[in-house]
Amino acid sequence: MNTDPIADYLTRVRNAIKANHRIVEIPASNLKKEITKVLFDKGYIANYKFEDTTVQGTIKIALKYNAITKIPAIRTLVRISKPGLRQYAGVENMPRVLNGLGIAILSTSKGVMTDKEAAKLNIGGEVLCHVY
Repeated sequence: MNTDPIADYLTRVRNAIKANHRIVEIPASNLKKEITKVLFDKGYIANYKFEDTTVQGTIKIALKYNAITKIPAIRTLVRISKPGLRQYAGVENMPRVLNGLGIAILSTSKGVMTDKEAAKLNIGGEVLCHVY
């Protein structure tokens, strides 16, 4: 049994990047699907596909690399809010990742979004992870 599925998701992506894999398969959940959509919208992954062949379903993520230097688009994925210690951020204390160059993915009352989108909507939420 997995106690932290989001940490498992991030670890699978990190391991696939370190092994220079093109595609990584991850067991699906609604929160993982939303995180995948945010990563795709911000250009950190090349493509994704949700497959519902099993009961739970899987997410296939095509990782993005620089064509010339082979450097991955995702340099670092860090889990912030853990099941043992939840981390929340309001509008006034929104985290800045790499001085604004990275993104923080938040779970808010309006759905999963980046820190900049949450600041525009003037809402806070649980800081799931930092990506840069």
